[in-house]
Amino acid sequence: MLNIKNYQKNNESKNDFVLGITTAIAVIAIIGFFIVLSLYLNQDKKALAEASLAVPSKPEVQRQAPLPAKVEVQVSREDHFRGDPNALVTIVEFSDFQCPYCSSFHQTMLKITQDFPNEVKWVYKHFPLDSIHPFARKAAEASECATDQNKFWEYTDELFVKQSQISPALFTEIAGTTGLDINQFNSCLESGKYASKVEADYQQGIKAGVRGTPGGFINGQTLVGGAVPYDELKSRINALLNE
Repeated sequence: MLNIKNYQKNNESKNDFVLGITTAIAVIAIIGFFIVLSLYLNQDKKALAEASLAVPSKPEVQRQAPLPAKVEVQVSREDHFRGDPNALVTIVEFSDFQCPYCSSFHQTMLKITQDFPNEVKWVYKHFPLDSIHPFARKAAEASECATDQNKFWEYTDELFVKQSQISPALFTEIAGTTGLDINQFNSCLESGKYASKVEADYQQGIKAGVRGTPGGFINGQTLVGGAVPYDELKSRINALLNE
């Protein structure tokens, strides 16, 4: 009877031992699984993070490329300018009516001409980026048609204010709100009267080294960086005035 009890006790001990070993192996396997899974997920997150860094969050196709330090940009009677014609500082801007950076720089230049009415002359030239801005060239022609009725700057200012709505319909709408003769304006725009002038500005910009908009020059020196902030531009102007 004692032998039977010892046998049963030994058998139970063996069963407990086997069960313990099995449980331990199962626990180790589960822990290993989660460790491997964690490493995999972390590696995957790292790959995604690296991929997101490789893709620019905001393409800056409008930014100004590095240009020559000193260039000759001709200014004629046909060019549009604000400020004193005999000002010590001349800023020549090559611009695109659909370019958001140009819209920002336009506001900067409006403030500059207000703050330096006798010291700065702002000359505006066209540089439509046809490949990305389908309405820019016709908008430039529309602004030139407004010139026939002495409203270039009024028309230009309004075009930049309503840049997000730009379309052929907007060209006529602005002609009305700026007090132009609609029939004369439409006839001018439809005829392509100023297509050659817009193209001449564009080619002049290419020759000067402009590759993006706004492309600016201050007394022949390149304004690198596209839409130069007001404070930086003001500092450049003051430096030239104090030379």
